Amino acid sequence: MQHIAGAAAPPDGEYDADVVILSLDRAEETVAAIRSALDQRGVARHVFVVDQGSQPEHLAQLADAVAGRGDATLVRLDRNHGVAGGRNRGAALGHARVIVALDNDAEFADADTLARAIAALDAAPEVAALAFRIVVYADGSDDLSSWGYPTSLLARAGEAFDAVTFVGAGHAIRRAAWDAAGGYDEALFFTWEEYDFCLRAIARGWRVRYRGDLLIRHKVSPERRFAWSGTRWFYFVRNRLYVGRKAGESWPHMAPRIAGYVVKGARNGVLWQTLRAVPAAWRMARRVPAVKLPDAARAYLVANDTAHRGSALTRLRREVLAALPGRA
Repeated sequence: MQHIAGAAAPPDGEYDADVVILSLDRAEETVAAIRSALDQRGVARHVFVVDQGSQPEHLAQLADAVAGRGDATLVRLDRNHGVAGGRNRGAALGHARVIVALDNDAEFADADTLARAIAALDAAPEVAALAFRIVVYADGSDDLSSWGYPTSLLARAGEAFDAVTFVGAGHAIRRAAWDAAGGYDEALFFTWEEYDFCLRAIARGWRVRYRGDLLIRHKVSPERRFAWSGTRWFYFVRNRLYVGRKAGESWPHMAPRIAGYVVKGARNGVLWQTLRAVPAAWRMARRVPAVKLPDAARAYLVANDTAHRGSALTRLRREVLAALPGRA
């Protein structure tokens, strides 16, 4: 890891939040995300920008954004470690009591969003993580590509409710819960790392809370994104099956889910990705022990996720037979 610009280290002593922003080109959008984080008021925070392979001219723009600042640090990693690995390394750079992640194509909606998130965690010591509401930057509508909760809860997007995951574009994690659960599983690289972390936190008695009053404005940039016709569906299927197996689900129990993925893949022209993903998940799962969730954790998942998804027939119609959002 190479220090590029800004402070060499976070402040000594206690402070409220480490804001971690991963970067990989998209320099203009990343600079806007950095400024959004630096503009947060009413909170003691340090901003860490973790670059994973930007072109030299883009890295120079990021360096200019944090040069001479004592409250921001830009570092460069040796390679792209993925979302999970990059955020693990960013979180390890600081020691604030809360770790906040912001996508590099997103911004805080208000200057007090971060302070209100810290206050919300302080008021609920049993909560491991807060999921922010992700809206489209251009018009403020809910970003459906970043809705990681049952569809039936979309009508409550402006409210607060217990959840079983959060969305990577913007969220806050209590460092005590982060340390207890062990951060992200870097084998996931991209997608489902948040859900995997939440399962481990929930297994330890923590809760996850969605807050519709904490908004992140997301630019939903296609640049540098995984396309469904490329590798994204492969990672989606492989990682979800791997996470399920880690949480103690047997392969026969996951057979309906696998069948659903095969149907979805066939309907959307990515069947080969599905067929590759299933054995890849099996190989990954062989390397880690399967640990069944405690009864209390399973009850939490049922109450805050399964119960909102409707009957098995409803889920079959909506989640298996429905096409993915758009063809490439």
